[in-house]
Amino acid sequence: MSSITEPTPVIAPGRRTLAVASSAPLLVLTNFTVPTVTLPLTARELGAGPTGPVWILGAISLGLSALLLVSGGLADDYGRKRVLVAGTIVLAVASVVAALSTAVVVFVAARLVQGGASAAMLAASLGIVGHAFPSGTERVRATGRYGAMIGLGTTVGPLLSGVLAEVAGWRAVYWLMAACALALAVVSARTLEESRSPAPRRFDVPGVVLLSLGVAALLTGVTEGRLGWSRPVVLVAFAAAALLVTTFVLAERRRAEPLIDLELFRRPVFLVATGGALVVGAAVVGLLTYLPTVLQTTHGLTPLETALLFVLWSALSFVSALLSRHLRLPTAARLALGLALTALGFAGLLGLGGEFVPALVVGGLVVSGAGAGVINSSITHLAIESVPSHRVGMGSGANNTARYVGSSLGAAGVAGVIGGLGAQQGVMVAVAACIALTAATAVAALVTRH
Repeated sequence: MSSITEPTPVIAPGRRTLAVASSAPLLVLTNFTVPTVTLPLTARELGAGPTGPVWILGAISLGLSALLLVSGGLADDYGRKRVLVAGTIVLAVASVVAALSTAVVVFVAARLVQGGASAAMLAASLGIVGHAFPSGTERVRATGRYGAMIGLGTTVGPLLSGVLAEVAGWRAVYWLMAACALALAVVSARTLEESRSPAPRRFDVPGVVLLSLGVAALLTGVTEGRLGWSRPVVLVAFAAAALLVTTFVLAERRRAEPLIDLELFRRPVFLVATGGALVVGAAVVGLLTYLPTVLQTTHGLTPLETALLFVLWSALSFVSALLSRHLRLPTAARLALGLALTALGFAGLLGLGGEFVPALVVGGLVVSGAGAGVINSSITHLAIESVPSHRVGMGSGANNTARYVGSSLGAAGVAGVIGGLGAQQGVMVAVAACIALTAATAVAALVTRH
């Protein structure tokens, strides 16, 4: 008798590539959000001073912002798989250092390195997706799924951190991040195919140095400004940022192979993608990064309770990103819709600094979460559509740089407003500003020519 063997299911190369590449933003955003619900615990155990909590939250954004554009160029020119694997290994090592930290300066340094590693992972992974899905409906579907991982990561991070903090302490989540990063590095090295630009450029050392230092100076000024905007360290940081960024622009205009092609800013779709990412970082990520601290210090919620509340927002973000491809709208119009929904949802959070009204807060998080998912899928698609096909890493780097510069500015700004005005008035002012910014950007995206 002959036996019949069932064929082993084979995952199509494109689907396998998307699954592995999409794991990078999932891990990055999970790691990015883990301190949000344990900030009071972490700051207390590490003996953080007045600006310590802001640095604990913002250090990873600084690393991301400074190196995303650099990572995009490296991925395009030297290999997207190579940059992804290297970044994931560095993330694993930095996570171990964070778990072992006994002082704020060590923890902040570890998060800063995590940010640089995350920059490499984000820029390279989106470049891999853009290369694997060159155009059409498949690219829309792929970028939607990739963008959904941002929402899923923001769901997993706070929840995982809150649960582990309850049962094993706040450090446990960083050990888990190290293990997950190491596993992703191994899988990526074994399964992904290498891709790079057919016309690699010389490494722009002056551009890298000027941009990285300029971003670092800007975010240092914003963070230290919490203790007084007229302090010498703040004024020097802002002056240095202005000088470095201006010099960067002038230097890039003269280079034949710049870190970022400034001609891209003549493309309306690139402006929409990059400007939208900056606003999303400042008004959405920045606000929601700091609100868990308000819930715990003002309303007495535990880290786990806070995490469960914000799961509503991030879960809706994940689901709506997956479903957004069914919206029969141009990508910029979908972005405008997402921003409008976010602004509407934030209206329910205006009174959060005073009385805690569960129905308003839950409703606001649900509506704004749905809007965030539409935003994530739209911006991800615009980021790689707005640049030439061989420069998808550059598009990814520019877009994510704007997002995380915005998130650093937004988180520090929200913290400064709430710290200066008090919880009740400060939350109202901060949320109202975020509503105005997202609504104005929605209008700009809708009317911009493409």
